[in-house]
Amino acid sequence: MLYGPFTQCLPMTGLPLHGSLTDDQLPVIDEAGILIKNGRVLEIGAYAELLEAFPEEQRISISDKRLVAFPAFVDCHTHICWGGTRVHDYAMRVAGKSYLEIAKAGGGIMDSVRSTREASEEELVSVILDHVQEHLKRGIGTIEVKSGYGLSVDAELTMLRAIKTANEQTPATLIPTFLGAHLKPSDFDGSAREYLEMLIRDVVPIIKEENLASRADIFVEEGAFSVEDADWYAKEMQELGFEMTMHVDQFTTGGAELAVSLGCVSADHLEQTQKVAALRFGNSDTVAVALPGASLGLGMQFTPGRTLLDNDACLAIATDWNPGSAPMGDLVTQASILGASEKLTIAETLAGITYRAGYALREDMGTIEKEKEAKIVVFEADDYRSIFYRQGQLRPHCTLIGSEYVIYE
Repeated sequence: MLYGPFTQCLPMTGLPLHGSLTDDQLPVIDEAGILIKNGRVLEIGAYAELLEAFPEEQRISISDKRLVAFPAFVDCHTHICWGGTRVHDYAMRVAGKSYLEIAKAGGGIMDSVRSTREASEEELVSVILDHVQEHLKRGIGTIEVKSGYGLSVDAELTMLRAIKTANEQTPATLIPTFLGAHLKPSDFDGSAREYLEMLIRDVVPIIKEENLASRADIFVEEGAFSVEDADWYAKEMQELGFEMTMHVDQFTTGGAELAVSLGCVSADHLEQTQKVAALRFGNSDTVAVALPGASLGLGMQFTPGRTLLDNDACLAIATDWNPGSAPMGDLVTQASILGASEKLTIAETLAGITYRAGYALREDMGTIEKEKEAKIVVFEADDYRSIFYRQGQLRPHCTLIGSEYVIYE
């Protein structure tokens, strides 16, 4: 099936993983066509040339309007499996209470833990699929999904099983991450280290047996886990074959340097990361993941994206979509605002939600190229820059995954 013509197509191929990007580095194919066979890209190029080379193929004209095509976006950090709501937290926060004060008052992560533990696996699958559908409408075809609101053997496994089941029921690709080390639950009778030991002893063997996740995460922060405990846990999990990522430097520093030193696949948040720590990313394969949704939700500074890129980091941008600190869940809006605040080029912002975000998951995605599964988002626009110029208010015309596409009215 030959799709097109597209006014512009940006396949996001041939670009570096690390460092700054200028807009003139972006590959732009004018009047483009994309030939898809069995759900995979067979050819991409000038529409007229493809039409001549493949005259017998079925032609699919998605719209008679001017269209711009991108790789479907990648959201490499979310918490979209949860029970309940945290609207009360939000009201407290805008009334002046801090994140840590809300947690100490019984809100915060433990509030979501109580509601998630009460939810059935079927209810959690439904919640995930509702969130995934919203992401598909926003052009996102790959979504990382963390556990971490169970914080007990049974509840963490229920979350991971729900993520696995949801992945079988959506055209989007869901990447599960085990975040049992979100924080030590208030009902665990023991130290933080003993809680981590319990996860490794009682939860990890079942995760491996049922193939529920190959990635793990830990929240390194005051009120969660110390740098020392995170160092021990990450090494243990890596020894067991897990790829590690970390929540670091959201409120206090120290975690980013640990994540880089351990060779974690990514270090996420980084709102407090200083230039000395930023330098370390340029010499590593650890992706720096900015979460502007958390900055907006908490009313705090953004991840220093410009500093990270100028120091040759690989910068990805994700939503952190969760019921507490980042309830918006709108990737393009958040990336646009981060780009305006941090003076990121459109190329840098677009890379951060496509192939660089894919690399944070160690998945070869976020590009349109031959032999890959077709994952494409299409906007009605004359100019690809319009999606960031409109700061997320220009919604996709359709999302195409495999050989199927859905037009959004």
